[in-house]
Amino acid sequence: MTAVDSPEKILFTSTTQAFLQKEAPLSRVRELHAAGMSFDASWWRRAAELGWTSLLVPEDLGGGSVSDSGLADLAMVAEQLGKTVAPGPLYPVSVVLAGLAGCAERHAHAATIDALMSGELVASWAVAEPGRGWAPLDPSVTAAETGSDTGSGYRIDGTKDRVEAGAQSALLLVVARCGEGIRQFLVPTDAPGVRIEPQQSVDLVKQYARVHFDGVLVAEAAAVGAADESTALIGRQSQIAQVLQCAEVVGVLQTVFDFTVQWALDRHTFGRPLASYQALKHKFADMKLWLEACRATTAAAVAAVAARAPTAGLSASIAKSYVGEMAGQIVQACVQMHGGIGVTWEHDLHLYLRRVTLYRAMFGTPEEHNQLVYAWHAEAKTGRAGQ
Repeated sequence: MTAVDSPEKILFTSTTQAFLQKEAPLSRVRELHAAGMSFDASWWRRAAELGWTSLLVPEDLGGGSVSDSGLADLAMVAEQLGKTVAPGPLYPVSVVLAGLAGCAERHAHAATIDALMSGELVASWAVAEPGRGWAPLDPSVTAAETGSDTGSGYRIDGTKDRVEAGAQSALLLVVARCGEGIRQFLVPTDAPGVRIEPQQSVDLVKQYARVHFDGVLVAEAAAVGAADESTALIGRQSQIAQVLQCAEVVGVLQTVFDFTVQWALDRHTFGRPLASYQALKHKFADMKLWLEACRATTAAAVAAVAARAPTAGLSASIAKSYVGEMAGQIVQACVQMHGGIGVTWEHDLHLYLRRVTLYRAMFGTPEEHNQLVYAWHAEAKTGRAGQ
């Protein structure tokens, strides 16, 4: 999702591509699944050394990017991940880093940021909740202030759901209701009262967990962001998570579309390539149109979120809605183009279909984002009418 228009970007992009082709091919995804693993910790540290984890961190905290937009560079990495449905906690770690580095007291979390950027530490964002739709600003998990002779802090109670890499993380950034407002807290996964329950995932290597908090005590320093900045911070973290997932799906769609076109050119029936039949030509044209629309809406959302535009949330919802809705249709059409082999375990198509199916439901479904877009336009219309 970033233009490759400088030697630095070319080097960063080519290095990322080479690393993923060598270290995270589809065969490796299948190996991890067979071993019951989500990702290899040493692999993730090598990925961090390439700079993936530093792109959303300002230079005064040791981060930096190869262009003037770390988010655009990170979206490029996500798009490359989609080409091999690669493993790894890129999104949970990136979203947590965005929260830590984006708050006013970010220097207080410098040690944690350093550990996350080096890949030595993995953290995840605990925001979704069981039986509830996408409502990051309406958590049922609570954080009550406590006080004692040893100092003040918070007691966290409740349950979070669909926490990516929850079992592999050392820290969780937990969104909780605190009094009349919303706050976020860094909670060690080995703290007393934390219980991690693995959840089944349709994806072969993306693993999730339900995390229970039963009277978990954290120090006052565990709070990330002041009460008056938490809402904006959570909103931006949501936008980053959404556009990164859209960028990865664009990588998935391009890859699946390309090898399906090649399949139709190579496969012959009645002495003609499958791709020569008019009905298939029309279907390929439709899929190409949808693919480019997914790419364009994602690029626009990445640009808006990177620039912190007033319409960034709207752009992210538009992208998440459109990409989430169309990605499944494109990959399913490619499955049908392949005929019987397309529904076999041995063919790689189902690895891509699993990933886009999973992402359709994460950080808001297309239906939920359609409602957010409608609400935004309704509010804008009302605001204009009152002027």
